[in-house]
Amino acid sequence: MSVAVAVESTTERPTRTVVDRIAFDQPLPGMGELRTFTLVPLDETGFLFALRSTEDPGTRLFVVPPRAYFPEYDPTVVLSATGPEPVLLVVVHPGQDGGGPTANLLAPIVIDPTTGHAVQVVLDGDEWPLRAPLSSASTAA
Repeated sequence: MSVAVAVESTTERPTRTVVDRIAFDQPLPGMGELRTFTLVPLDETGFLFALRSTEDPGTRLFVVPPRAYFPEYDPTVVLSATGPEPVLLVVVHPGQDGGGPTANLLAPIVIDPTTGHAVQVVLDGDEWPLRAPLSSASTAA
């Protein structure tokens, strides 16, 4: 099975098809040894998803395609030199203590859309923040 992920914030809202079973080489920080997740759409537009563990169904992360919310976000990441262009997702942290939700632009999740093979990479430099505010002013919101 596959899901459509919005990859741009334009009015045409282009999407890419991604398999719904995601397998990480290394566990994500804070996820123990969990490595296999399903990508579950939480809206019909391809802007909000849950990564739900197949090993512990009570564990999930909220993720969004970053360019839908941050059109200038364009880090260079490569999964393989010969595979399809990867799809990027970023983890969203819910707002706490009255603050709004934030997106982790420093460590995107990079997914091969045909195989579901994924890694979370930490970008070099300080161009992208760990907690970028998501607000009503964000493009896709």
